[in-house]
Amino acid sequence: MKPIKAKLQGDRRFEEDANRYAAYLETPEGRLRVDLAIRNVQEFLPRSARAKGLRALDLGCGTGIAAVRLARLGIHVTLLDRSATMLALAERAIAEAGLTDKVTVKQGDCSQLADILPRGSFDIILCHNLFEYVVDPGAVLQAAVRLMRQASATVSVLVRNQAGEVLKAALQGGDLVAARNNLTTEWGQESLYGGRVRLFTPVAVEALLKGASLSILARRGVRVIADYLPERVSREREYQRIFRLECELGKRQEFFGVARYMHCLASRATLGSG
Repeated sequence: MKPIKAKLQGDRRFEEDANRYAAYLETPEGRLRVDLAIRNVQEFLPRSARAKGLRALDLGCGTGIAAVRLARLGIHVTLLDRSATMLALAERAIAEAGLTDKVTVKQGDCSQLADILPRGSFDIILCHNLFEYVVDPGAVLQAAVRLMRQASATVSVLVRNQAGEVLKAALQGGDLVAARNNLTTEWGQESLYGGRVRLFTPVAVEALLKGASLSILARRGVRVIADYLPERVSREREYQRIFRLECELGKRQEFFGVARYMHCLASRATLGSG
């Protein structure tokens, strides 16, 4: 079988711009994306008393910010990323948090999951902002599913929403031409790194999950309105109020399809959606 190339061909941005990404995660926008996604994941974790022995995998882990949050809950987390620079930042963050005994760091490509990690190893698998950059998201997700420990294990998929790019062009940039073009394009422009980024629709992300034999447990919108607030609203001073409002909006299905990011929690178990 021909190996899957996990990153877009010639993609060096995650190696060369790792520090820029780390700085972005310290901004209100970056913090909000992470805080909302981790909150959503926590909804589907066992109660802390039962969480002993849980193992998580963070694919395309970047700077390890999600791993630190999960490890603080008592979960053992394995990080996988192909970028040595990202992993160096992750290892530093883990050491500073005093969590080295709760985290395993591996350098590797998500196209080689079967060679790197054993089947049935994880209760939680994070695929956050990964599928925007891989050549074949479906193949990577199917490989990740084989690593799930049991039927009740959870996969967390966070992807960039095409509709969010439409609203960003219109409301932030006042560019109606770009907004119209973004209605049908499968690719957007990555403002942080430069280069292309894959965009998803609700139909596309649900098809991705269904193709991996996953059943959706919950759909959450991430950053529904935060990017479009007027300048008089301080993102720093009002962060907690923005976060609480985003939590409420993110659970309402009418906002899922227009958020900047779509977040789905899924399992192989046959359960209803939230």
